[in-house]
Amino acid sequence: MPTTDSAPVFTPIPFTQVMIADDFWAPRLRANRENTLPAQYRHCVDTGRLAAYKLAWTPGQEPEPHIFWDSDVAKWVEAVSYSLATHPDPELETLLDDVVALIVSAQQPDGYLNVHFPVVEPEKRWTNLRDLHELYCAGHLIEAAVAHFQATGKRTLLDALCRYADYINTVFGMSPEQLRGYCGHEEIELALIKLYQATGEVRYLHLSAYFVNERGQQPHYFDEEARRRGEDPKDFYFKDYTYCQAKSPVRDLREVGGHAVRAMYLYSAMTDLAGELGDASLKGALHRLWDDLTLRKMYLTGGIGPSAHNEGFTTPYDLPNLTAYAESCAAIGLVFWCHRLANLEGDARYIDVLERALYNNVMSSVSLNGDAFFYENPLASVGAHHRQPWFGCACCPPNVARLLASLGQYCYARTADGLAVQLYVQGRITTTLLAGTPISLAVETAYPWEGLVKIRVEDTTETPWSLRLRIPGWCRNYTLLINGKTVKAPVVRGYAEITRVWQSGDVATLELAMPIERMEAHPNVISDRGCVALQRGPIVYCLEAVDHQAPVEQLILPADAQLTARFATDCLGGVTVVEGEALVRDLSDWQGVLYQPTAVHLTGSTPLRAIPYGSWDNRASGAMTVWIPTA
Repeated sequence: MPTTDSAPVFTPIPFTQVMIADDFWAPRLRANRENTLPAQYRHCVDTGRLAAYKLAWTPGQEPEPHIFWDSDVAKWVEAVSYSLATHPDPELETLLDDVVALIVSAQQPDGYLNVHFPVVEPEKRWTNLRDLHELYCAGHLIEAAVAHFQATGKRTLLDALCRYADYINTVFGMSPEQLRGYCGHEEIELALIKLYQATGEVRYLHLSAYFVNERGQQPHYFDEEARRRGEDPKDFYFKDYTYCQAKSPVRDLREVGGHAVRAMYLYSAMTDLAGELGDASLKGALHRLWDDLTLRKMYLTGGIGPSAHNEGFTTPYDLPNLTAYAESCAAIGLVFWCHRLANLEGDARYIDVLERALYNNVMSSVSLNGDAFFYENPLASVGAHHRQPWFGCACCPPNVARLLASLGQYCYARTADGLAVQLYVQGRITTTLLAGTPISLAVETAYPWEGLVKIRVEDTTETPWSLRLRIPGWCRNYTLLINGKTVKAPVVRGYAEITRVWQSGDVATLELAMPIERMEAHPNVISDRGCVALQRGPIVYCLEAVDHQAPVEQLILPADAQLTARFATDCLGGVTVVEGEALVRDLSDWQGVLYQPTAVHLTGSTPLRAIPYGSWDNRASGAMTVWIPTA
């Protein structure tokens, strides 16, 4: 059992106990249900991903079942399961039952379940963990099975994946007859913890701990594995096992590095294990990694991983804008990790980063109507970067779908003596606190466009409990009222704490000052020198060509420019825009010249309009930029 020092401080409240009914998230969640999930099903059909479970492929046939197709289907199953848990749909549930039956039909007698290896390369099972994603796919299937069981109560997929996990447990481990391996693409580690939590079978928790603890140990498994394949380990394309977070044991990690999605999934599992096993030794590594990421390697939008070469991290402060990779899955993985850290330590600073990634990079990942997606999320564009309905490597679209379908779980958490509000979303929560107190709260807010939040107690008992309201890191001034009277509440780890005997009808009102901020990057971020970005509340803004008479790359924002915020009902379905006046760089005397002596080349002013970064590329094609030169 966890020690007092290492046990999780918060327990997330299931998304099934949270009803979201606002003007920001509700339309996105509806688009996810009505457009995203059906479209992704059709893509899985059209690309052969579902038919692959029939295991009928023959050599020479196209398409060939890919090594990570299982993960795409699994994430769709997970997303649909979450959707059904909050919005029952008999037709969708029947479709899901058919897909689940198809998946289970592909299971081998020994429990192995994969669409690629049984028919394409049966002799290569478990021979290349470094590159071939077998355990990664198993992890996503496990996550899907847990979600399906929890949403529907049906054990069909769960039982199949328990069989698969049990088989994996016989293959990997410390015994002489077992492989001392682990996956090149982390995922199964966090999935096994979910399986343990759903079934109570401690062997799944221990298997997850094995995979995490064995990672990076010497002699290096990936080296030995390569030699058994007749390959030179030095021929590894990425040269260094930093790419897959396996250069050294996890407790020795000091910098985030390598593939960003893999890193986030590993750190999520490490955080879970720190809580489940009371393993305080993992916390030191997690804190070092957190500081390195948030202080040196994260975009203002919450995007992470600037490089397309390794889909991940490079050096401190290397944060280019036009070529930013900032993969959608990486931001989603960051949300997963932040959520776990916040629950483990009860510290709002982790939710601050979760919120930044969620409202900006994650929202940029999917179109407003839910049928097109970004893989990369740059912070500048010349007008050629657009969302796509699907990808050959389609990890991002269903990842976005499963996050949105389960959004409610990130809003609230139970504490030892009450409730913590993590994200401010209009709607209702009905739950039972750890002490057994039933409560129901109604939340009224126009967040993130406005900072006013009203929380009305609709049902409770005559028992005192504590309401913790997160004071976002971006907010420097706020007012807290109870039943219309200003109160002073202690702020502990970023939460204003109000403990009292709450009565039905009590209203807690939080007013968060939400001015327009000119954000500046650390001087070591060369790409952003001499520039500012606009932020208001959790929303980072950008300039799009469609809103401007002059090219956005020629706009300059004077330091004394007056900026105002206005809710524009006719823009992008209704968003708050930031408006003002900008200067325009005069390029007329640069014809035929690449370099010349310094001079001032400015023309008159022009109207400037900034929109939320998460909503860009939903209108006419054109250039975009987050960072704006200053006069």
